[in-house]
Amino acid sequence: MNRFHVHLSVTDLDASIRFYSQLFATPPSVLKPDYAKWMLDDPRVNFAISNTGRAAGIAHLGIQAGDAGALAELGRRLDAAGGTVLPEEATTCCYARSDKFWTEDPQGTRWETFHTFGDATTYHSGEASCGTDAASCAPQASASAPATASGKAAGCCAPASGCC
Repeated sequence: MNRFHVHLSVTDLDASIRFYSQLFATPPSVLKPDYAKWMLDDPRVNFAISNTGRAAGIAHLGIQAGDAGALAELGRRLDAAGGTVLPEEATTCCYARSDKFWTEDPQGTRWETFHTFGDATTYHSGEASCGTDAASCAPQASASAPATASGKAAGCCAPASGCC
């Protein structure tokens, strides 16, 4: 079963952890020096916060796929929706190992669809730099680096770059 995902950038992680722990009536299921995550069943959401250098607010929205087949279906749906879709395979992001597809909606809101298959000891992997988006894991889509769920992205944060 898929789960809705919300990732907020915050300026005061400790205050935000206190607030959301009270709101959700439970402590985070993952707690790191720069990151916290609640895997809630009511409502069914993967809610994450981080203070990794981005401006406060919505970092991105997404859907966490229950398995690789569900992720492939989400990739096909993103392709059908139009726009640039950037795949990432076996990436490290938010202290987890995942396969992903990134896109933006018509308003520019970043969307991440992903299937997590393991934990990681770092927020993101590699030494590659992706500018300001390295802190949030999201690759930058660009007209010079188009990709689809069935194709390869070229440029920063493409699956082969090891970034994000």
